Amino acid sequence: MTDPIADYLTRLRNAIMAKHKIVEIPASNLKKEITKILFDKGYVLNYKFVEDGPQGTIKIALKYDAATKTSAIQSLKRVSRPGLRKYTGYKDMPSVINGLGIAILSTSKGVMTDKEASELKIGGEVLCYVY
Repeated sequence: MTDPIADYLTRLRNAIMAKHKIVEIPASNLKKEITKILFDKGYVLNYKFVEDGPQGTIKIALKYDAATKTSAIQSLKRVSRPGLRKYTGYKDMPSVINGLGIAILSTSKGVMTDKEASELKIGGEVLCYVY
């Protein structure tokens, strides 16, 4: 596997399409930070880091609307990839659906959303779009 973030997003996307309640993903520090952001912004119901073996896993409880059975996450899009990195400065921060979605960035101050990076006036690598 050459792109663990794309694998993470694909596992989430597949679990949502199959209407699973919980998805298990191999853990890494970057994936843990992305999971925390998704939880803080209300895209997932809950998460748990399980330390089993050398790597550990992340268990994510997916969030669905009770009435319509649609997921809180409508789309997950990988932006920067190993073959073509995408960087942005704080002045040209991407706007996901006119501010309704979030862009997750890897910056020198850690992993954060586009709005947090704009407030701190720092740029970074655009990992993915979520809405």
